[in-house]
Amino acid sequence: MSEDAPELTAELVVDGAVPSQPVISPDGRWVAYVVAPVGFGGERRMCALWVAAADGSSPPWKLTAGTAADSDPRWAPDSASVFFLSDRTGSSQLYRVRVGGGEAEILTDWGGEISAAWPLADAPLVALVAADEPSEEDERRRAERDDAFVWGQQLRWGRLRVLDLATGELCAVDGLGDRHVVALSARPDGGALAAISWASPETDWAATTSELHLVDLETGTARDLGRTGTAARSPVWWQADGCWHVAYLAMPVPFGGDAVYDVAVSAAAAVHRDLTAGMAVCPTELAQVADGPPLALFADGLDTAIYRLDPDLLRFERVSALDGLVDSLTACRSGEVIAALASTSYEPVNVHAGPPGGQLIRLSDTQPALRAISWGSQERLSYRASDGLGLDGLLVLPPGRNRADGPFPLITLVHGGPDARYADQFMLAPHPSGQWLASAGYAVFLPNPRGGVGHGRDFAATVARSVGGSEWSDIISGIDLLIAEGVADPDRLGIGGASHGGFMAAWAIGQTDRFKAAMMAAGISDWGMLVATGEGGTLEAELSGSCGWEGSGPHPHDQVSPISFASKIRTPVLIVNGEDDTNVPVSQAIYFHRALSWYGAEHEFVIYPREGHGFAERNHQLDLLRRTRAWFDRWLRDETSDGRGSPA
Repeated sequence: MSEDAPELTAELVVDGAVPSQPVISPDGRWVAYVVAPVGFGGERRMCALWVAAADGSSPPWKLTAGTAADSDPRWAPDSASVFFLSDRTGSSQLYRVRVGGGEAEILTDWGGEISAAWPLADAPLVALVAADEPSEEDERRRAERDDAFVWGQQLRWGRLRVLDLATGELCAVDGLGDRHVVALSARPDGGALAAISWASPETDWAATTSELHLVDLETGTARDLGRTGTAARSPVWWQADGCWHVAYLAMPVPFGGDAVYDVAVSAAAAVHRDLTAGMAVCPTELAQVADGPPLALFADGLDTAIYRLDPDLLRFERVSALDGLVDSLTACRSGEVIAALASTSYEPVNVHAGPPGGQLIRLSDTQPALRAISWGSQERLSYRASDGLGLDGLLVLPPGRNRADGPFPLITLVHGGPDARYADQFMLAPHPSGQWLASAGYAVFLPNPRGGVGHGRDFAATVARSVGGSEWSDIISGIDLLIAEGVADPDRLGIGGASHGGFMAAWAIGQTDRFKAAMMAAGISDWGMLVATGEGGTLEAELSGSCGWEGSGPHPHDQVSPISFASKIRTPVLIVNGEDDTNVPVSQAIYFHRALSWYGAEHEFVIYPREGHGFAERNHQLDLLRRTRAWFDRWLRDETSDGRGSPA
């Protein structure tokens, strides 16, 4: 490590800024995107819109001041202005700002929140998803503090509405009836809208009631195109032989990753065809191309690939392969230029653009201070599971060290999902991450066990109704390999993770005493209680195998719940959870804490107020980074060494 390199501090991690939501202009000249701080110190995160030349010919410039939560940019059809959502007036409303600068113009003064906007190509209209306005009865109850919580009535339905830019009139489209709209896509010629809706805003079951609709804005009518897969999203239009199609992403049965489905909307019967069955890669994004078939991103092992739909074969064909992580794909009208977020081993996420089959150039540079840091070497791993299945993952070593300096104390960080993955991306985040722990002298193992994406649908679906099985043995196989190769010290092993990764950490320490320390962040301790209280509802039973109301038990989910093994736990564990987490409620952490207290197991339990499933407040992010590293230092640092694999 260079003696002149600055130290990696928690402040350096959380005080940076990150780009998101890139969208390329229809003419392919500009890319608009959002820049937000990693952690915020006030009541909400302030976000600004930026614009960059797609060819990199000029530096990016700030389009809005960043004094409000400006987000969700959408280009006008003429590429001269950007529509966006902002909470400047206290609720999310629609604004427009010209690319040449000037003050943003507010376009709506709606009594409910606006959650999505889509400018239409053939008319001065914008399709909106707008929540119902409070009624007079709602206002009366609020004034009188009559706030009884009536289940199913506390969330506002998102309705499809159309804003006339010439008159400012906002009209409802009644053809969808009493459905909650969650996604929109405008046909490139402006002729119709594709809409995805749920039966209710409640996520605990409504995601399984997704339906696709074709909306005629002239008549206000909607044609139902049938039930989709679970949690459908990202609808895009494309045309072949005069017939319009809508493709979308949704989760197939069984649980695990997404598939691309396609519907020929001109056909008499709406048939939802699976376009990705049998592929060894997993679709993650769809991008509409006005003058051709859609583009798509696919997770491909540790990397990402761009594919284009072959309209004749109705199969996706590879266009290019990209190193590391690429997401948030967007294409211009012709499809000749794309933009996306991209990150590689030592480069943080930034906005990139270029031709879909060529090299992408970096447009943004939101964290230049990180370039002065000496990072730990990040190595790709390829190994075999106990049953011979090929697996991959990453290994991050302490800065300035190599394998010959081992064995090192090893911390295994398990990803969430489980239908997620570790790509070969920059491993620094405001939660415990590879480079953060490596900078403290640890080797960090980032495995991609079964259940994740990047190796096809069968690989992702393996853990359905079987969590804690093959994914657990896959992780152990990787750890054993690193021990055998002299990288990891078998007497100084730690494990941690968040969400499903937190479940795996809790599961691990109930199965073995090999780990000397663990960290469980927003992790599942009891699957039956998660079905009862988590926002995923019965979707969680697709992982754990059962619901608590299926007879008197014992239930299959009891056999895969860490709480059932609490009496066996001897590993010190740090438990952290957001107080307002609706995905994995804090009750999961409390239950685990009480069980460990009952059995006298060493642990520390921390609740972060106001936080949901991910921690957003700056001070909480700082505390989590420092606390986690201190926890592993306490239990994994050898008294005869400096904790970095070398004698003290």
